[in-house]
Amino acid sequence: MSKKKKVSLVLSSGGARGLAHVGVIEELENRGYEIAEIAGCSVGALVGGMYAADKMPEFKDWICNLDRLDVFSLMDFTLSSRGFIRGEKVYNALKKVVKDCQIEDLSIPFSCNAVDYKSGQEHIFREGSLFAAIRASGSIPTVFQPARHVRYEFIDGGVLNPIPISLISSHENRTLVVVDVNGADHWLVAPPKKDSKGKSYISIPSWLQDYHRKMIQYFPEEQKEEKQASLSSFSIISRSFELLQDRFCELLIEKYPVDVTVRIARKQAGTLEFHRAAEMIEIGRDLAKTALDKLEDGNN
Repeated sequence: MSKKKKVSLVLSSGGARGLAHVGVIEELENRGYEIAEIAGCSVGALVGGMYAADKMPEFKDWICNLDRLDVFSLMDFTLSSRGFIRGEKVYNALKKVVKDCQIEDLSIPFSCNAVDYKSGQEHIFREGSLFAAIRASGSIPTVFQPARHVRYEFIDGGVLNPIPISLISSHENRTLVVVDVNGADHWLVAPPKKDSKGKSYISIPSWLQDYHRKMIQYFPEEQKEEKQASLSSFSIISRSFELLQDRFCELLIEKYPVDVTVRIARKQAGTLEFHRAAEMIEIGRDLAKTALDKLEDGNN
């Protein structure tokens, strides 16, 4: 690509699935695209903020080296009815890796959103502390306690605007790329076994694999009949919210002149499965390759 094409990048909410945003960004860079502006929501605000602050390598190294126990240890649980995780411990840990800065000082225009739950209004962050904005944008209702900011208390921006295309200042002379990690079930892909460098995610000793193959001949695994799980009232409410949000995401993408859409299924990973960071990054990279190939083939 002789001349860099400018991209306006929109990163959706979606918990740990949003680490796929990292893979999309890396693929855009590999192809010579220049990310001229970023708008993010919740985890999209986290990943987009790290990139805009030019701290993606540090962030990626940190997040990809967290195992299940590390993730659990960063959850400061509380008995509060406002959310069972305070949400301060994980951000304090991240601040040791990436120092806070002012949004207006970033080299790339960046914005993210949150919701003032008392007024019901969307609040857009375009200046001030980067970490305060990210913390507010990612305050998932019932999971993380609302974020206190000046005289406001904010909850996750995904409640009102999970794909914040509306925050992008200009669509002219740019390729609008949207990453939605709350996609329908048919977007589900098989998880990669190896990363981009060929390293396996799960290392099982060869002797154990041989043992399993031999024993299965004598003791075949029984096919257990799956039972339909009954949902609690909380689960039903959560599922209902997911369905509403998924449909809202589709409507948002249809409303704007989106050039490239990268979709990751909601079932690809759980909201708090951050120990699967490396896997989600590779999924994002692979799906971005497919989406960008389609764009570039159409432009030729």
